[in-house]
Amino acid sequence: MERALSNSRVLPRLVTLGISVIALVVLALPVSASAADPAAAGPSTTHPEYTETILSNEQDFSRWAFVKRRVIAYSQPKNKGRKIRKLTTRTPDRTHDLVLVLRERKYVDGTVWSQVRVPRRGRSNIAWVRRNALDRYRKIRTRLEISRNRYKAKLYRNNKLVWSARIGIGKRGTTTPKGNFYIRNRLITTNSRGPYGPYAMGLSAYSKTLSDWPGGGIIGIHGTNQPGILPGRVSHGCIRVKNSKIRKLFRMMPAGTPVKIT
Repeated sequence: MERALSNSRVLPRLVTLGISVIALVVLALPVSASAADPAAAGPSTTHPEYTETILSNEQDFSRWAFVKRRVIAYSQPKNKGRKIRKLTTRTPDRTHDLVLVLRERKYVDGTVWSQVRVPRRGRSNIAWVRRNALDRYRKIRTRLEISRNRYKAKLYRNNKLVWSARIGIGKRGTTTPKGNFYIRNRLITTNSRGPYGPYAMGLSAYSKTLSDWPGGGIIGIHGTNQPGILPGRVSHGCIRVKNSKIRKLFRMMPAGTPVKIT
């Protein structure tokens, strides 16, 4: 029987985003998630040593999976290349950690490897892990695009725009990193009128400069009690959204959603 994994836990502090309030970590598995359907996957290519299938195009379909056990992620499959990082089953918030799965490679010797995006500082965040280190794939059809120049965030579902907002981003010296990331967890604060609003969502992105912050300086998307300062360069790297907008986004954007910051 498949092991049940969730992200439900009450924590003393929301440490990942540096939020010093009591918080509840919400189930990362969204209502829309489902087991991966091989027939609905992207095109496959055949090599004498393996067959490779695209599982996410990070546009209108993507797949993610919980990390089931500790595992080393490599720059190349079959324990080859550089060690990118060690994946663990828990985030700094003590939620079950997850990765965005890009493709799967099945070798003729029976081994299976998954190419994934991993939580990591910097833009080089693609790695390979053994398939059996991950839980089942879950499919989603959302993506979030964030433009730092335009102070704009847009959520798409099935390539259709379903939500947009003017945002705040990192100030000079603590800029919001650009690159391709994903939603790592979803959080509810108990003080909806506080500086982080009612909801926060942790990204797989890290600050370039605030590595000594709790959780290593993980970047997030959250509400604010200062809507008047939006849009603009107003944060330590996180994306700030008006509370009315973050409430809608929280309902519409599941865990694992690809996030592109330009």
